[in-house]
Amino acid sequence: MGITAKEVKELREATGAGMMDCKKALQECEGDFDKAANWLREKGIASAAKRQDREAKEGAVVSYIHMGGKIGVLAEINCETDFVARGEPFQQFCKDVCLQICSTAPRWVRREEASPEEVEAEKAIYMVQARESGKPENVQQKISEGKLNKWLKENSLLEQEFVKNPDVTIEELMKELSGKIGEKIDIRRFARFQLGEALGARKPAADEGE
Repeated sequence: MGITAKEVKELREATGAGMMDCKKALQECEGDFDKAANWLREKGIASAAKRQDREAKEGAVVSYIHMGGKIGVLAEINCETDFVARGEPFQQFCKDVCLQICSTAPRWVRREEASPEEVEAEKAIYMVQARESGKPENVQQKISEGKLNKWLKENSLLEQEFVKNPDVTIEELMKELSGKIGEKIDIRRFARFQLGEALGARKPAADEGE
């Protein structure tokens, strides 16, 4: 069934959850507002959204080595207290995030970290491909925008499907954990190293130079 922007906005205002989460909740609950609100709470998304203004300064720098030492990952993942940082749920999440980075080689934590130059260069490639299709200009624009969005999604860690369970994204997994433990969780930055990778072929993710 069709979900209107007004319905999504009202659910967002009531729960504090993100627009995409609210839209998904309404779709899952066939437009029922109350059921959608409960769905968000059950997933820990509504409560997690209310924690976004809180500071997450504790956590861990975690590492993962795969394939006999040929691929390595370092990641900084934050929470609010040292008690939670030492707990099994948080530690397991850290391991899962490192495994994800190792397996899928994202370039950023979130798409906003992509440089304007990279985005424009990629968009130009897709525009050339779209023109070669011979379709009308307005269709070409939609094709290139669709390919660009797919590229950003595939390279943004939070938007990727979890390798252990493709039904959820890394962001959804993070929000679910936040709901369970009652603290804000944040994947701050990561670096992925691959043996033999060309020097300069991959830049470290967010917060370089800090």
